Amino acid sequence: MIAPRAGWMRHTMLKQIQKFLKDQSGAAAIEYGLITSGISVAIIPGVKDVGSKLAAIFTLLQNAL
Repeated sequence: MIAPRAGWMRHTMLKQIQKFLKDQSGAAAIEYGLITSGISVAIIPGVKDVGSKLAAIFTLLQNAL
């Protein structure tokens, strides 16, 4: 069996590395994830406040009945 030339392997490896570095298909998914996490950080405190206020209202209604 004849071993491939080292220059050919190096050239192929460099092409694959360049292709990998140019690939941006996962960048959009990461950006969407960051946007979603930022929105959730803003929403969670508001939802907690609404939940505690609803609990107080239902307690008031329960006591009134």
